[in-house]
Amino acid sequence: MEKSIILANDISEISRLATFIEEVGEAFSLTPDVVFNLNLVLEEAVVNVINYAYPKEEHQYIYLSAHLHEGSIVLVLTDTGKEFDPTLAPDADITLSAEDREIGGLGIFLIRQIMNEVRYERIDGKNVLTLEKRL
Repeated sequence: MEKSIILANDISEISRLATFIEEVGEAFSLTPDVVFNLNLVLEEAVVNVINYAYPKEEHQYIYLSAHLHEGSIVLVLTDTGKEFDPTLAPDADITLSAEDREIGGLGIFLIRQIMNEVRYERIDGKNVLTLEKRL
């Protein structure tokens, strides 16, 4: 079984994203902890797409699908925005104080910490981010 949603690149869509993640949790019998972590990860990833992938006035869409595969939940986030490979971004230096740390990078760090696999591909002008969490 696969569940999917199409979101507009608008911050108001985050509430729809949260509802979708709850539905995925119910459909796939995920624990509340897993649902909570998926919500953190996907909110971070989708907000990054909304904020950075498209010009502010450009109305576009973000596609998200979820399915189970060999004991893991697999999430695939696809957009047609600017090319960006989060797997190449350096880890945030969490040893520094908030004042000394560069702005940004914590979301990608969080995604890497929660998910077991993070893969990126650029396919036919689309960013395809695959996130996998073993259950």
